[in-house]
Amino acid sequence: MSVASPLLSRCPLALALAFCCAPALAQQQPGADAVELDAVNVRGEGVETSTALSGFGATRLLDAPASIAVIDRAQLLDRQARVLSEVLRADASAGDAYAPIGYYENFVVRGYSLNAANSYRINGMSAVGEQSIALENKQQVQLLKGLAGLQSGVNEPAGLIDYRTKRPEHVRSVTLGTDEQGSRYVAADLGDWFGAERTLGLRVNAAREDIDSYVDHADGYRNFLSLAGDWKISPQALLQLDVEYQHRQQRSVPGYQLLGGTQVPRDIDVHRLLGYQPWARPVEMDSLNAQLRYAYQFNDDWRATTEASRSRSKINDFSAFAWGCYGAASCADIATPNVFSAQGEYDIYDYRSPDDTRVHDQLRATLEGHVATGALEHHLSIGGEWLRRTIDRFGSVNEFVGSGSIDRDPDVFAQTDVALDPKQRRLDSRQRALVMADRIGLGAQWELSLGARYVQLDERSFDRDGQLERRTRKDTVLPQAALLFKPQQNMSLYASYAKSLAAGGTAPWFADNADEILPPTNAYQLETGAKIDLQGLRLGAALFDIRQAYQFTQPQADGGLLYVQQGRLHNRGLELSADGAATRQLRLFASVAAIRARAEDTGIGEYEGHQAINVPKLRASMQADYSVPGIDGLALLGGVQYSGRKFADRLGNASVPAYTVANLGARYATALGGLATTWRLNVDNAFDKRYWRDSGEYQGDAYLFPGAPRTARLTVQVDF
Repeated sequence: MSVASPLLSRCPLALALAFCCAPALAQQQPGADAVELDAVNVRGEGVETSTALSGFGATRLLDAPASIAVIDRAQLLDRQARVLSEVLRADASAGDAYAPIGYYENFVVRGYSLNAANSYRINGMSAVGEQSIALENKQQVQLLKGLAGLQSGVNEPAGLIDYRTKRPEHVRSVTLGTDEQGSRYVAADLGDWFGAERTLGLRVNAAREDIDSYVDHADGYRNFLSLAGDWKISPQALLQLDVEYQHRQQRSVPGYQLLGGTQVPRDIDVHRLLGYQPWARPVEMDSLNAQLRYAYQFNDDWRATTEASRSRSKINDFSAFAWGCYGAASCADIATPNVFSAQGEYDIYDYRSPDDTRVHDQLRATLEGHVATGALEHHLSIGGEWLRRTIDRFGSVNEFVGSGSIDRDPDVFAQTDVALDPKQRRLDSRQRALVMADRIGLGAQWELSLGARYVQLDERSFDRDGQLERRTRKDTVLPQAALLFKPQQNMSLYASYAKSLAAGGTAPWFADNADEILPPTNAYQLETGAKIDLQGLRLGAALFDIRQAYQFTQPQADGGLLYVQQGRLHNRGLELSADGAATRQLRLFASVAAIRARAEDTGIGEYEGHQAINVPKLRASMQADYSVPGIDGLALLGGVQYSGRKFADRLGNASVPAYTVANLGARYATALGGLATTWRLNVDNAFDKRYWRDSGEYQGDAYLFPGAPRTARLTVQVDF
């Protein structure tokens, strides 16, 4: 069910179609469809992709001393991915960590949470994590697994997600889609080069999606529009612009909690919206991401780049939220009932948090070049950065209105009239950084990479009244080093060390220090790996050892709860991956991750000696694309995701079982009326498996989210 106005539903596509019909559009010119963007240059399938995510300047993926997964445009299309969770399920090292329907998603990589403050990038520039970033204008998604202190400064040891945008080329494409629920989807991708010398390129992407959710009362919609521009000022100078805007509106779907704090719910109805109240409104998210980039190539060896970006997300949240059971009679004897009751009862809260605004502003200048000093070859990268993150929000309302039960729809309760506290700045975090990196060629087979980021952090957090609560000033050096050995040209072996500064967590609302943002802490990583390219099939293996401060709500002697940093979360693991052409007809994207995640020295013995919450010991994923011989244009698609058992609380008392989910699909490329046409059919969870996809924590509480039932989706793409 859509609640959009007709004007909103037509606006993005109207602009896109106007662009399509512009008389200046011309036929494709030779050489005009390949424009280099920063460290990534994607010119079509089968051409090698480089990356800058290793932290040592642009390099081939094979020679990057880090574990990096790349999901390209063809994979995004074939999976019909619309949100990041549908992208990351292809990598075994990544998993959901509070990713509800209708809200921005959160993830873990290698057992650590990605941070909304600094774990997300668009073209290498910081993007607010509290948004749902659209995929229509993305050429690929890159995932750096592990520490990224050199690349991003204050960040979690989980890694980085970098969205790479499409660049201008001659393209006119329209896609229509639907699913078994009746959702409607339309998208346009339009671009060309202009001028006598074809020096100005523009590309517009637009989309409208009416979302019919499998969860009752959770329908919604989104509008998306983006513009990418490249101006070849001269043979040496390039100016690039990227702007994207999305309005998304959908009622969020609360997660379940443990029954009595110890039991996982059974035989639930995946279609039921917990806590449904007619007066609750869909969550509205408005996001804007804008970037301007100027690059100048002095000669074959040296290049300078200056960049500026703004990322802004505004969230209006007026929800009926299911949490705890303080008001339920069955919880009367529980001292701290922050869980559902043993009988499945829960409380319903009127939660209101309008105009919750997160903004990232960033400036960056980089000089990259190559110089030889005797027998040594230096690939240098020197740069400076400034990044500011602010959070402005009202003092939210979170008032109890009644209780419900997981086995039926709740009664309708009266909404509260409690007023919001005034809007205040809650966080002002500023980073200044100087970055230096050098990849040193030591002959034909060895390469030593040395880098460091000097960070000046000035961070202030404020309470609900706008009063200064904490100020952290910290100067630190974040080093990174790697040694790479190439026994042959298609093989690389590496070992690396990295240190990063991880952002402090936010105390949950029920803690004595509610909403306090804790100071940053250090994280450390050791990693060894191997990569080999077998004529288009890329194989990889990595061993890692990561340590970070452990953050949790600690019981106090007076019966209170205090959110603290004490001890560490120590994760060790093995990753295996395969990506590319296994045969002439078969392409694979497969990975396996085995992780041992332990809390250590926390002062609470029950938290230690077992696997950490929401981290399976083993996870595996495989996607396959098989071109059927004898039938031109037909390919069969398939995928399997496996997750081992996961604990659903920090004590290790409850766990969700292991699961295996199979996905099936097909792609058929043909011509209709002289136009290239591609049909795509996907059936996710083909055998309608019931499972718990997510057992993670959010703001101090543990939640359980069921996986989606069997879902069929169909799209047709027409290129003209």
